[in-house]
Amino acid sequence: MLPARVDAAYLFAETQPNQDSVFVAGRQLLDQGRVGKLLVSDCGPKSGYVGAAAYRQAMSRFGVAPEAIEEVPMEPTEILHTRIEAQAVVRYARIKGYESLVIVSVPLHQERAFITVVSAAMREYPSLTLYSRPGQAQPWDEVVTHSQGVQKATRAEWIAAEQERIEKYTGLGDLASRDRIMDYLRARSES
Repeated sequence: MLPARVDAAYLFAETQPNQDSVFVAGRQLLDQGRVGKLLVSDCGPKSGYVGAAAYRQAMSRFGVAPEAIEEVPMEPTEILHTRIEAQAVVRYARIKGYESLVIVSVPLHQERAFITVVSAAMREYPSLTLYSRPGQAQPWDEVVTHSQGVQKATRAEWIAAEQERIEKYTGLGDLASRDRIMDYLRARSES
């Protein structure tokens, strides 16, 4: 359960067809007073992400004030992917002294995004308290680009691909096991 106040929310870099999902959730978190800042990647357009400038511009159309947005340094990077974002936002939170973050991604990517950030935090900033908030649901049968903006499938079809990625990256040691993630969530709930 999301507490009344968290330091900031990180909105994952999404492809253009999916980005409105995280903008709606970010705006709601601001409007509810749950967060004071929305964090986004500082990258230029790459890997399906429209880039920080375009993200900021689109967020303003959702009524997000420019001063509510902070860019998380990730450049230079040739590509942008979930692990790069997770590691960067954990490091940024540590540097800024943020003690808690809400992780927001499009629903089809939310589980992997959250697990990846928790895994990075366990390694680099164990005291960081993380919460999950999926973006607004969008039509599941709409064909969209995702995963570096190259592949197309329906949002519903992407769910199976995301589960395969979780299993693959857990096997490689990039992600903590589901048991360790559950231990993290239990410990967070008890504190």
